[in-house]
Amino acid sequence: MKLIREFEERIREEYQQGKLPGFIHMYRNQEAIAVGACMHLGNDDYIASTHRGHGHCIAKGCDIEDMLLELACKQDGLCKGKGGSMHIADMSKGMLGANAIVGGGPPIAAGAALTARTLGNGMVSMAFIGDGASDQGTVAESLNLAFVLQLPMIFMYENNHYAEFTRNPKPDGRIAERAGAYGMPAVTLDGSDFFAVYEAVGEAVQRGRDGGGPSAIEAVSSRYYGHFEGDAQQYRDADELKHSRETSDPLAKFLADERCSELDSDRIAQIDADIQATLDAGVERALAAADPTPEQLYSDVYVSYRGESA
Repeated sequence: MKLIREFEERIREEYQQGKLPGFIHMYRNQEAIAVGACMHLGNDDYIASTHRGHGHCIAKGCDIEDMLLELACKQDGLCKGKGGSMHIADMSKGMLGANAIVGGGPPIAAGAALTARTLGNGMVSMAFIGDGASDQGTVAESLNLAFVLQLPMIFMYENNHYAEFTRNPKPDGRIAERAGAYGMPAVTLDGSDFFAVYEAVGEAVQRGRDGGGPSAIEAVSSRYYGHFEGDAQQYRDADELKHSRETSDPLAKFLADERCSELDSDRIAQIDADIQATLDAGVERALAAADPTPEQLYSDVYVSYRGESA
């Protein structure tokens, strides 16, 4: 979780200095959801992410330096500089991509789950979904398909209470209730509680692997920064934002839990130092790396089903 936190803060700093192109959407304060969920997944399991996907990438095991290269749109990035922040993907890790289309991930994850069920390989698929995306037809269609076909799929809702710039009027738990209406198990939990996420996702993943069909989890969290970096959040009440930041930090909750008592100050300091060294090296490499050439524009656009890229 600390790696995700520091990664986000570092790229925010670099972005503010004009060193990273495009848009970035910060994942801070939702780290427990990505980590608690992805700890149950292997490289052969699938996830479909959102526009706020850096945390999902890191939790799924994507290489930090390769991610930084991609965010800088360099030719050695995970997607050869063509994906950037909102379309970053790593098929070798089962990370099927961030998605700028709201609600675009669940149909992709459903297709991956159908593949897993057809092959009978015991793999599962997980779609990360925002509370705003929960109202999209693509999500409803994916819920229906997953239940009818009993797919090994987890619908991982990240309810941070804001759909871009609009406060979500639905009470906590309504998203899970709606998913549960399709017939699948659905729970609501505190998305800033790593252990709650870890336990609930563990049950859902095992259910999927055992042939028990899909599950839905609504993890209630708080968005620390705006919809995108540079969003002043003038639509949010200052007192609400302050209270949210003070009470919903997953790292603070994690370290305060008695199950983390063996993490002493020396160990924490070493973890922090290792993270900073990784980020320093990655940022230095990314900013110095070569940009894609014009000749590479049309590479990796088409693929042959014989396995030859065109």
